Amino acid sequence: MDNEIQPEEKKGFRAFLERKNIEISLKRYGIDALGAMALGLFGSLLIGTIFKAIGLIPHLEFFAQIGGYAQSVSGAAMAVAIAFALKAPPFVMYSSAAVGYAANTLGGAGGPLAVLIIAIVAVEFGKAVSKETKVDILVTPFVTIFVGGGLSILVAPYIGILVGYLSSFISWAMTCQPLIMGIIVSVVIGIALTLPISSAAICQALMLSGAGAGENAEGLALAGGAAIAGCCAQMVGFAVMSFKENGVGGLVSQGLGTSMIQMPNIIKNPRIWIPPTLASAITGPLATCVFKLMMYDVPINSGMGTCGLLGPIGLIIGWFGGEYPGTVTAFDWIGLALVCFVLPAVLSLIFCEILRKVGWIKENDLRLD
Repeated sequence: MDNEIQPEEKKGFRAFLERKNIEISLKRYGIDALGAMALGLFGSLLIGTIFKAIGLIPHLEFFAQIGGYAQSVSGAAMAVAIAFALKAPPFVMYSSAAVGYAANTLGGAGGPLAVLIIAIVAVEFGKAVSKETKVDILVTPFVTIFVGGGLSILVAPYIGILVGYLSSFISWAMTCQPLIMGIIVSVVIGIALTLPISSAAICQALMLSGAGAGENAEGLALAGGAAIAGCCAQMVGFAVMSFKENGVGGLVSQGLGTSMIQMPNIIKNPRIWIPPTLASAITGPLATCVFKLMMYDVPINSGMGTCGLLGPIGLIIGWFGGEYPGTVTAFDWIGLALVCFVLPAVLSLIFCEILRKVGWIKENDLRLD
């Protein structure tokens, strides 16, 4: 009997999930939610950092106050953005702000990762009960906040501990093997930037910055520099490689926007991804071993590359307004220019021309529609 009823039960449950727009998939959670979380970070933590940087200018201290308020709501902003990406009803979305605040606060170093995981669970539970009762005004926020708040208390601190261990490992590995780790971090984060996921959110979740990192500061700061190198290599590389096909518009949209718009072309011909990836494998260790570019601004900037120039700007803010332990010299500025702009362009062009000559990259392979 049970075996006969089971298919109907599954069908009913699937119909319920479909009616509630609950889609359990890697795309919904690993791409849509993660990308939205990054936008929440942009609209709070990142813009707040920019305001605080402006506040360093004499007589403009009130900008720093505004920036502090913006940064303080980053947890809530991330959760609301995730709820929006999950297509949550308005009441669930509003309630998720409390969930994000709790998860980010209790998650410590792993706050953003805790927000991502806990907000997804809380929002989906909230969606499940939304408008199912006549007292929706009580039930929906109660369930959303109870699930999210409970998980924040029970789970978020352990996520923070886990991220702390992972960050310590990255710091230790970067300090011991800056050459190898420079290549790995640069290539992996650079690839993440071009994929339809958020490299900025990953860097924030892994705390790839020396700011507030204590004894792990140098290693994580170097990891942040390598991440910037990889992201810049992808964006600048694709921008200059495709200049023949896309002109100035393509140069700006990729160089200051995102290399993600090349994904349809990468799917058609994955070999076009080789030049900027090879460039990142070179600029990453140069950043860690030669120029020692270290990120001491908010970690999200480590995954931004040249998008709005926020990667290089993050380095500069860290130098002058953060906890950067050294004196900024001409060598630092030369390193920034070479790693973030010059070498990605030159190396990607060289590798691209080689692949064009051997027939791996053909005319219009990089053309944007």
